Parts: sequence; C-alpha cells; structure tokens
Amino acid sequence: MLKAIKFFKDLFLFVPVSLVIQPIARYLAFIYYYNLLVRWIYKNKKGIAYNDFYSPFRDYHKRSTLYQYILDQYNLSQQQVLYMEFGVASGVSFKWWLQNNQHSSSAFFGFDTFEGLPEDWGVYRKGDMSSQIPQIDDQRGHFIKGLFQDTFLGFVEQNIEQLKSPTQKVIHLDADLYTATAFVLSQLYPYLRKGDLILFDEFNVAMHEFKAFHEFTTNFQVNLQPVAAVNNFYQTAFVVA
Repeated sequence: MLKAIKFFKDLFLFVPVSLVIQPIARYLAFIYYYNLLVRWIYKNKKGIAYNDFYSPFRDYHKRSTLYQYILDQYNLSQQQVLYMEFGVASGVSFKWWLQNNQHSSSAFFGFDTFEGLPEDWGVYRKGDMSSQIPQIDDQRGHFIKGLFQDTFLGFVEQNIEQLKSPTQKVIHLDADLYTATAFVLSQLYPYLRKGDLILFDEFNVAMHEFKAFHEFTTNFQVNLQPVAAVNNFYQTAFVVA
C-alpha cells in the first residue's frame, strides 16, 4: 500500500492532474480553514466566561469592553506592562491602553507602515487604511514605522532585555493580514511567558488571523487559552498557558 501511495504521488508530480482544480484551489483552502474555525469556536465557546456568541450584529465599540474586561481580570491598570501593538492605524486602541495603564515604567510600542495595507485583504486593496502617525503626549509611547518584517528584528536587538524580562506582556495583533500576523507570532515566540496576553482584532477571519493562530499554536506547540471574545470571536483575547 505504501509503495502504491509513493508511486502515485511521484506520478502526479510528473503528470500534474491536480492542476485541473487550480482555479478553485483557494476556495477549497478557505473552506478548510473556515471549518477549522467553526470547530474551534464550538469546542471553546462554553469555556469562555466573557463571550457574546452568538450576536446577530457586530458592534465595533465592543472592543473597548473586551479591553476593560482584560484590564480588570488581570489587574493591569496599575501593573507594569510591555504593550506591543501591531497595526496601529489611527491609534484608538493604542491610546486606550496608554490611558488605562498608569504605571510609570510601562512601555508601549506601536508598529505600522502608516501607509496602508502592504497587500490586498479581502475587499480592501493595497494602500487602503493609511493613516498619520498618532499624536500622543505620553513619553511611555513609541511608534515604529515600516513593515514588521523590516523593523521588528531591529526592535528586538534594541530591546532584548525588556523582552526577556518578567514584565507582563500585552500583545495586540491588529494587522489583519495572515503574512503580518504569522511573522509577528513566530518572532515573539522566544519571548512569550506564561501569563502573557495576546489579543487578536480579526480572529474569525479564517484565511488570515485565524490561520496564523492555528499554524502558530500547532507548529510551535504553544498553548494559548481563550479568555474573552466579542463580536462572534472577531475580537478574541488569549493568555499564554
């Protein structure tokens, strides 16, 4: 049986009949990851105390209630944190965390191209959602402009001790794209500690943030436990277990 499998695998490399379905391959991939997402939701929904599933309509402002729940649940308002946000845009969520954490030694870093999406994302085209670097008057906040793939390794070199420290990390992933999210998770892996928090802003987008989450937790064998979700898991928070 094994010899037959190997034979036909090699044969179909030589006679690539699988290319017949190439026009619909991406739709098949979407169905695969969408079903993984559905199975994940039904496996985990009952174990999440703060969860609005199912809601017929999304309310973007529910994000702030999720943030507040996390802030209160983990006593983050007065605790020193290392906050990193990937996909800052106009800075609404960045400013929220900056204002709601009062520890003087906390550090906040926001990463963004500030020139819009670097590639197409659904109905959005490359360059959409561009914004100016937000104006803040808090010296704890810093912005790093450019592609994550170009800027993050330099950031790591300059802040390695801070990343390795036991300071509570709050990581906000809001870059939308699979490529950006997968890269950030893979680079953060060596610095994650139990108790660190990871927030996804578009978690239930099957071929982007969810796919990056699924591959990261599978390939790196990282246990991320869901602790809160709003908008039918569009925004979902995890703790490193």
